Amino acid sequence: MAGGQKWAFKTKLRARAFGWRGSQAAIARLKEAVSEIRTVSKIDPLTAGEGALALMERLWPAFEQIDTSSGALGSAVHQALDEVIPILIAAPADPKTRTKWLERLYQAVLDDGVQYLFPVEERWGEIAVYPELMNEYADLLLPSLRRVWSSSTPGGYVVGGTIGLSCLLEVGRYDDLMDLLGASRRRFWSDHRFGAEALARQGLLDAAIAYAEGCRDPKLRSYDERGIDRFCESLLLRSGQVDEAYRRYGLRTGAGTTYLAIFRDTARRYPDRDKRQILLDLIQSRGDAGKWFAAAKDAGFLDIALECAAAPSAEPGTLIRAARDNAERKPDFAVQVALSALRSLLAGGGYDPSVTDLHAAVGHLMTAAARIGREDWAREQIRALMTGPCSPGREHMRAALDAVLERGTLTRLAGC
Repeated sequence: MAGGQKWAFKTKLRARAFGWRGSQAAIARLKEAVSEIRTVSKIDPLTAGEGALALMERLWPAFEQIDTSSGALGSAVHQALDEVIPILIAAPADPKTRTKWLERLYQAVLDDGVQYLFPVEERWGEIAVYPELMNEYADLLLPSLRRVWSSSTPGGYVVGGTIGLSCLLEVGRYDDLMDLLGASRRRFWSDHRFGAEALARQGLLDAAIAYAEGCRDPKLRSYDERGIDRFCESLLLRSGQVDEAYRRYGLRTGAGTTYLAIFRDTARRYPDRDKRQILLDLIQSRGDAGKWFAAAKDAGFLDIALECAAAPSAEPGTLIRAARDNAERKPDFAVQVALSALRSLLAGGGYDPSVTDLHAAVGHLMTAAARIGREDWAREQIRALMTGPCSPGREHMRAALDAVLERGTLTRLAGC
């Protein structure tokens, strides 16, 4: 039975268990908790559901004192909830048990100081499982939402209000949902995405996309924009309109912390499209060609990578590392990349580079050139750089390059 399980994470995630600098420790404990719940879910889904609920209840009390300014803890909490919410939904709890669970969870939402549990609010209708429970929470929150949103004073907020929207959607009360959203003076995507989804569930694809597009705010072109793009793209993909999805949204919705990750995410969503063309389209649509060097290189499109390497926005440090890594295996590629790195260093590229960076670029150039018997050509390329443009403040780089030539140390630098 659920009550007999002794959860190890409960003693580690107790109220105010972490101090101001406890972010990394909290993330580690959070991962342990998710792993523990996931393991139990394989043999006892009901107990795992209880564990998921217990974890959610502990998030704010345990993390209350932690500095969250880096965003790392918030991201970890979001990822953890993505894993345990489905476990809570799938738990075979009867209506009485789930009613008690929802009462506890609702109190946790009310107490939550930073909305760690907002993903839970968004999926409350699914978590409720039973239509009678969905209706209960919809009816609980509907009057407050209607009163605040129709008020003459804009900007009102109902704590836990998203719960009501989720329940109206999941129980199929589409008219009530659309009437409520119509009373809102502003179209916040976090609220109105439920209206767009309601239209989509009724088979009104074009209306759903138009409704979502109507939620864009030119003054807030950030988080909501990405969410709207993703929603509209997903509708088109689900309806089989792949080319339309790609043309209208696909090149904007790729997510990731690096340009390589963005390329991979986009290619994953469009597996039947030519990857080379996807990369070219991303470069054209998003700009900053130099930033796409690593994506092109790792994808094996070396000709595109060389074009990116020659762009002003290419980071010389990235180019130097690429020249080093490819000097032996792909020397023809490495010599061109190393030359682009040298040009960038002289032209003002990179953040506070040192002469050591220049020496490294020269060394990797000569190593690669030696592999293909083009050392004399490489020396001529370096001499040509001496007469080319040099950004103000980078004269010391040119002087260092001149010193390398004057002292005849090119051979010694090879292999740096």
